Amino acid sequence: MVRRPGGELASRPLHFIWICDCSGSMQSDGKIQSLNNAIREAIPHMLRAAEENPHAQVFVRALKFSDGAQWHIAQPTPVADFKWTDLQAGGVTDMGRAMQMAAEQLKIPPMSERALPPVLVLISDGQPTDDFRGSLAELLDIPWGKRAVRIAIAIGDDADHEPLQAFIGNPEIPVLQANNSETLVNYIKWASTAVLKAASSPASQSKTMKSAGGNVQIPAPPPVVSTPTEDVW
Repeated sequence: MVRRPGGELASRPLHFIWICDCSGSMQSDGKIQSLNNAIREAIPHMLRAAEENPHAQVFVRALKFSDGAQWHIAQPTPVADFKWTDLQAGGVTDMGRAMQMAAEQLKIPPMSERALPPVLVLISDGQPTDDFRGSLAELLDIPWGKRAVRIAIAIGDDADHEPLQAFIGNPEIPVLQANNSETLVNYIKWASTAVLKAASSPASQSKTMKSAGGNVQIPAPPPVVSTPTEDVW
């Protein structure tokens, strides 16, 4: 850990990026609103998790993809200042373009060599409609892309797990399947807290799984929440 001249431990930047599917299918059954609610509900928990490790300076942003991809929240924002703006759904599923845009931001610069491993959380209910494989290879060819903690959440039974598992890049870490809003909230909270803590202090965890890059041990995800049949996506 780098020290300041006075001897105090210097905090290291940790970049946390939501990568959100905003395709037209996310409009059905309230999926996009459930995602908005889940991230908004997770922010206070994320702040508390960040405060528990003062040696990591957490920056949050969000990337959305449908017809192409755009930064929904482009500026790396300190978690204490982070405010969520609702996503809107419509269009196709250009997940590959989102991989390219994430890769651009994980190069050095703008990333710092002394940063902690970034956390990338990909959330989708469908399958890519562009060159996802080629774009994912670009992301993984970048050192910080390869070392990133990569988590994927599938929303609904129609979500294609194969590209999501390829994004994770580690067969020991499963795609998280959310078939109702309560499970989605639990997974979003887990990614915002337990995974964030592991990335900022990788040696502190016990019941763990290795991240794709092998440099971070992440805790096992929470159990699936059962729900009445009519509430299943």
